[in-house]
Amino acid sequence: MKMFKKLKYLGRSRLAIVAVLIVVIAASGAFGGNMPKVGDKAPDFSLPDQTGKIHKLSDFKGRNVVLYFYPKDDTPGCTKEACSFRDNFDDFRQAGIEVLGVSIDDKDSHKKFAEKYDLPFLLLADKDKKVVKEYGVWGEKSMYGKKYMGTNRTTFLIGGDGKIVKVFEKVKPDEHAKEVLEAFSK
Repeated sequence: MKMFKKLKYLGRSRLAIVAVLIVVIAASGAFGGNMPKVGDKAPDFSLPDQTGKIHKLSDFKGRNVVLYFYPKDDTPGCTKEACSFRDNFDDFRQAGIEVLGVSIDDKDSHKKFAEKYDLPFLLLADKDKKVVKEYGVWGEKSMYGKKYMGTNRTTFLIGGDGKIVKVFEKVKPDEHAKEVLEAFSK
C-alpha cells in the first residue's frame, strides 16, 4: 500500500518514464534475448564441458547438432531427458548427430551428473548465463505459485550449415530424444 502512495506522488509523466524504461530494459535482452527462429544462424558460443575442455558451436560445423537447454543437473525432469538422449545415443551417432546439453550448473555438477547416469555426450556449463540469454531460453518460470528466473527446457536442432532447423519448446523429457530423431530424419 505504501508503494502505491509513493507512486501517486511521482506524477503521471514520471510514471510514464519509469514504464518506458522497464520496457526498454526488458526488450534489451537483460532478462533473456529473443529466441532464434528456424532459418536463423545459430549463435556461436564457447563453453566448458564436464571435464573443463572448451567447446565452440562452430567446432561442429558440417555436422547436425542437438543443442538442448535444461534447468538443472540431477533433477527428475532433467534426468529423464538426459537419460532419454543417453538411451538413444547410438541412433544419434549412426545418424551423424552431435548431442550437446547446456545448463547454468558448473562443470563439477555436470561431471557428477554425467558419471552418475553414464551420459556419453557433452554437458556444457553456462555459469554466467550468457548463452541461455542469447538463445532466449532464460526467463520467468513458476512453481507452486512462486515466480522465479530460470532456464526454460528448449531444444534447437542445428543443421551442418549452422542454421536452426527446428525449435522445440515446452519439451516432454520422457519422449524428447525420439521426437528429435524423427525431426532430423524428415
